[in-house]
Amino acid sequence: MDTDLGVDRSDPLAAVSPLDGRYAGRTAPLSAYTSEAALIRARVEVEVRYLQALADEPGVDLTLTDDEQATLDDVVAGFDGADARLVKRLETEGAAGYAATNHDVKAVEYFLRTRTPERLHPWIHFALTSEDVNNLARRLLVGPAVEEVLMPALQEVREELVDAAHEHAELPMLARTHGQPATPTTYGREMAVYAARLGRGVGRIERGVDGLAGKLAGASGSYAAHDAAYPGVDWPAFAADFVARLELDHAGPTTQINPCDDLAQLFDALRGVNGVLVDLARDAWLYVSDRYLGQEATAGETGSSTMPHKVNPIDFENAEGNLSKAGSDLGFLADYVTTSRLQRDLSDSTVKRNVGAALAHCLIGYTKLADGLAGVVPNEQVMRRDLADNPEVIGEAVQTILRREGDTEAYERVKELTRGERVELADFRALFADLDVPEAVREELAGLAPETYVGRAARLANDA
Repeated sequence: MDTDLGVDRSDPLAAVSPLDGRYAGRTAPLSAYTSEAALIRARVEVEVRYLQALADEPGVDLTLTDDEQATLDDVVAGFDGADARLVKRLETEGAAGYAATNHDVKAVEYFLRTRTPERLHPWIHFALTSEDVNNLARRLLVGPAVEEVLMPALQEVREELVDAAHEHAELPMLARTHGQPATPTTYGREMAVYAARLGRGVGRIERGVDGLAGKLAGASGSYAAHDAAYPGVDWPAFAADFVARLELDHAGPTTQINPCDDLAQLFDALRGVNGVLVDLARDAWLYVSDRYLGQEATAGETGSSTMPHKVNPIDFENAEGNLSKAGSDLGFLADYVTTSRLQRDLSDSTVKRNVGAALAHCLIGYTKLADGLAGVVPNEQVMRRDLADNPEVIGEAVQTILRREGDTEAYERVKELTRGERVELADFRALFADLDVPEAVREELAGLAPETYVGRAARLANDA
């Protein structure tokens, strides 16, 4: 088999993963936070800010001139694709007079040497271990990726739900428990339930982002190299202050690695939200299947290669698939990143490179779900017809009113009439005629109808 496709590797058609191929347009906003170039830039920023923090420490023999401070700031502010490619060459093939490092963080150190005066070179990466740089860099990326990309996409889903809750607060709809006709609800109330669940889930995500914590403590977490060079400096206090400058909590004490409990908490929060949205996608799919929801047909679009009539709920299906994949990935990541053999092993390094993929599946799921919700319209006629065809659902109200009147056989009367049977409203009225109740109660019972037996559903929907 000829495996040469004649497609350039940079072409999305040649992508190994659909995240950078088929769905590249949807995942593009994450590139600034989860790509290799983004990680390299974040490492450069950590190294530069650390060097500047060393110069601010009175107990360390380093000062920076105004020009040197400006140079360092410019390295961070002006970092671009050419810089990222130079760092990569330093790692993989050698450049600027340096042999290949085969080490990504060492390549960043050598890159900074090409941009700074020679007298600063001994201070770049001073007393650090690579994990000091990597754990901080990743958190500088993961937090904003969630806040600036995923959260707005989630907010769009929630706004669709709230709008639907308010607009259709009073639209009655047959509910189903165990798949069987049950006490009616309103379409708006069902959307309000998901809006509330999503709101609580977003709160957990926000707390996860706020709780991201960074580590800076050396090769095995004891500040040994720092202390050997400058025993008079309070290095744990220095580290806590430096991490706070990066707007992260300080993690300590640690081994060589950040224990990543913070990342696990954030991943679990994202997985929880995804579970809510998978539930929503499946319910929306079922509502489409039952024709409770109609879909807008897109001109020129094909729903089936052989059945021309079909308008498939593909946005909900794509959302379900991607959110399920993201949930699986996030669960794996949450379990894996919190473990390390003794003080350090590198099995987590390759795993953490897949955080971006998990977030990308989240983003696809959120945007697809928002598209799906925006493209459906409740079918009031079908909903009302279904209610009329299932009058047995007022049985709950009937037996509850009779209980109020002191009837000890209320439940059994309604059960005998309705369980496993198809009934009409006339059957209920015949039952009411035989009851020994005041006429006002008989009229109250006769006034029951499936389309109005929705309790406080409209109020709950409007409160969304």
